[in-house]
Amino acid sequence: MTEYHLDDLLYLMARLRDPQSGCPWDIKQDYASIAPSTLEEAYEVVDAIEKEDFAHLKEELGDLLFQVIFYSQIGREEGRFTFDGIVSGLVAKLIRRHPHVFPDGSLHSRVDSRHALPDDVKARWEIIKQQERAEKGAQGALADVPLNLPALSRAAKLQKRAAVVGFDWEDIQGPIAKVREELLEVEEAIQAGDRAAIEEELGDLLFAAVNISRFLKLDPEQALRRANQKFEARFGYMEANVSKTMEDAGMDELNRLWDEAKQAL
Repeated sequence: MTEYHLDDLLYLMARLRDPQSGCPWDIKQDYASIAPSTLEEAYEVVDAIEKEDFAHLKEELGDLLFQVIFYSQIGREEGRFTFDGIVSGLVAKLIRRHPHVFPDGSLHSRVDSRHALPDDVKARWEIIKQQERAEKGAQGALADVPLNLPALSRAAKLQKRAAVVGFDWEDIQGPIAKVREELLEVEEAIQAGDRAAIEEELGDLLFAAVNISRFLKLDPEQALRRANQKFEARFGYMEANVSKTMEDAGMDELNRLWDEAKQAL
């Protein structure tokens, strides 16, 4: 089997985008039209990792890499940036962000003594990232948190940024109490029948729940994905064992099957 390399992939991408002999679909794409595929490919990588499907992880990583190659080809055509420029900028940024590994700011420099303590590394990382945001002209600690992140992930990132500058609960009891408070406010909004208020209070409740996950150093997006998977498995058990159809079965039978599923899965 022929072995291909990065240069071959860059050449292939240029051929696909060739105005005279390329692929009509690839030629008409732009940054915005590719973006949804990028998100999809990223999720497929995560899905393969969570399922420990390493046979497909290699393929999914290739699909994700292709997204970067696609963007870099468009950037080269427009004279904005190149793949080499992307790599160079990335290496420079990572060297800058890891002074505990590259002490004099060059790729081949090394630390003679042991690594800095984890807390020191984290503190330096945050300081460097704040400096980078300031250099980019970002106004405020929350200015460059991407709008298109999944809502749970974005909530966690917003809370983390706020905590870095000192706006945080003293301990986990604060977020726990906040969840209880927000749940009461959801119930009050439901009783009032105000749908706009219900949506607002429900959002506040979810945001408060994310704070608990952050204090516990858990990823709320991953926690919810696993809850979804658990629900799917248990619901599948019910569908496989119901005496009639799900629609025709009574709630007594469905509740019994759900309890069985909880014991089995």
